[in-house]
This record gives sequence, structure tokens and C-alpha cells, in this order.
Amino acid sequence: MQMWRWLCLKHSFPVCFATVSFFLLLVSSSKSPLGIHPLDAKYFAAEVIKCKDGSKSFTRDRLNDNFCDCLDGTDEPGTSACPAGKFYCRNVGSIPQFIFSSRVNDHFCDCCDGSDEYDGSILCPNTCIMGGNVEYKTEDYVSTTTHLHSTKLKEMKIGIKLEDLIQTLAGIERNL
Repeated sequence: MQMWRWLCLKHSFPVCFATVSFFLLLVSSSKSPLGIHPLDAKYFAAEVIKCKDGSKSFTRDRLNDNFCDCLDGTDEPGTSACPAGKFYCRNVGSIPQFIFSSRVNDHFCDCCDGSDEYDGSILCPNTCIMGGNVEYKTEDYVSTTTHLHSTKLKEMKIGIKLEDLIQTLAGIERNL
């Protein structure tokens, strides 16, 4: 704890924040299987795991193997194989959440840390530091585009007025 105090007092806030965030990321990226809440890690650490509904048991090597062994989706938290499954988004830097496992690798970034799209077919930026606001960049882009569009319209109107003035002056000169 003394090290963190020293780091935060000695260096600027951004350095302290970045270091603490990196440490939290390292700690949170433990060896628990993908899509599992940290409190459930011990439950899934056994060699033989029971389905949470008590209907069956399965071996650890069948965890996240893309085949639904448990009706409740216990064995597939990190894949979309079971319709009733839940995927845990750690969302380090924001609020953790559960999503339906059918949303895993569906080409939509549902977790602000992008962990639900781990197959590499889509790149999800980590927006957790921004409070999980996935729309942040989109909103910023839209407001910038709107501003540029209105500026362009103003320039076009000024250009039209200038052309009208030139035409009017040319007509006056001809009449003189």
C-alpha cells in the first residue's frame, strides 16, 4: 500500500492512474475460464463440475468446448453454444455485467472491454475507462460531422451571395 501512496504522491495523477489500472488488469486477467464471474472460479476449478441445475456433471475439459452439455448453460459461459447461458463481462474500469451467451462472438461489442468478441473477427475498443460508453466515439463523430456540415452550408451560402453580387455588378457595368 505504501508503494501506491508513494507513486501517486511522487508522480502525476495520469501516471498513478495508468499504473493502478495496469495492475488491476493484470490481477483481473486471472486463469479463470472465459465468461465466468471471479466468485465462481473455485466452482469451475474442480476436475468434475456439476451443472448448476443439478441435472448432470461434466469434466473440466468440456468447459467452453462449444457443445452444450448442461441445459442451463453452466458448461458454456464463454461460448454461444447454450441458449440459456450467461457470459460475465469483467469490464475492468467500469461496471461488470452478465450478458446472454448468445451475444458472444456475434460481431457486436456488448462488453465495454470487448471480451465478448474474443475470436478476433471484430476489434472492440476498450471503452470501460469512459464509463462503458460505447457510443462515445459515435456521438463525437456525429457532432463533429454535424458541425462540419453546418459550416459547409454557411460557406456555400456566402459563396452564392458573392456570386450574386458579382453578377449584379457585371450587369450594372454593362448598363453604364
